[in-house]
Amino acid sequence: MRFVETELAGAFVLEVEAFEDERGLFARTFCRRELEAHGLDPAVAQCNVSWNRRAGTLRGLHWQAAPYEEAKLVRCTRGALWDVIVDLRPGSPTRRRWTAATLTADNRRALYVPRGFAHGFLTLEDDTEVFYQMSTPWAPGAGRGARWDDPAFGIEWPGEPVVIAEKDRVWPAWGGDGEGGEP
Repeated sequence: MRFVETELAGAFVLEVEAFEDERGLFARTFCRRELEAHGLDPAVAQCNVSWNRRAGTLRGLHWQAAPYEEAKLVRCTRGALWDVIVDLRPGSPTRRRWTAATLTADNRRALYVPRGFAHGFLTLEDDTEVFYQMSTPWAPGAGRGARWDDPAFGIEWPGEPVVIAEKDRVWPAWGGDGEGGEP
């Protein structure tokens, strides 16, 4: 795997190094040792799949409150999405800054989301499926969120959402305390 550092400390785009022959290809998509060597949390406590029927589906911005913060490794297994993260870590020099990566089934990239970051995405194709590896199990009551179009972040989305859940539509503006809205 190739680790491409983003402008947000601790966040990486992971690119697979594929070995191809007449059968197809083989690539490693997860390696505890390589994640640890880059100072990343390799724990996997839960895996999730998100299937999205329509292009333009927006999910996020979400995170879990302390002490249930989670690191995520996000990969597109079908279709394409624009994956965005926002640094919400208190004291971070990049707090409130965001970065994004286009993840597709074809490019096989993954985005490593550190603890203390908000996460969301916009699907770019119909029938997009997203696979998450989570360092911490989902904790009822710890879910938080902020509006996808919150001016505190200034995210430049590649398009307007066509499908968005009511809870994502009504998250409050981010107050800067790191708590955000409750579900």
